Amino acid sequence: MYEIIYMKADFEPWWAFPGWEEHIIERVTFENKEEGIAFLSKKLLEFREKFPAEKMKNDKYWAFWSVKEQCFCDSCDEDLQIYHGIIWNEI
Repeated sequence: MYEIIYMKADFEPWWAFPGWEEHIIERVTFENKEEGIAFLSKKLLEFREKFPAEKMKNDKYWAFWSVKEQCFCDSCDEDLQIYHGIIWNEI
């Protein structure tokens, strides 16, 4: 099985902080690897067209962002960057 997760949070997807799953927007699973890769490629292209910044880690995590999209953190008293994360899992 193969899984693609889209999450939106104030941290990159590779950190997987406690409670990170609460930030999942979409989770799609595939039995066929080629179908999963096709969906992943389409999703990455969509995000590359939408967001000006991108970083990839370990060939399974992608983070996309725009400096215009931030949220204010009351406890740290500063603006935090919002990241749109894509995760590729083989389960």
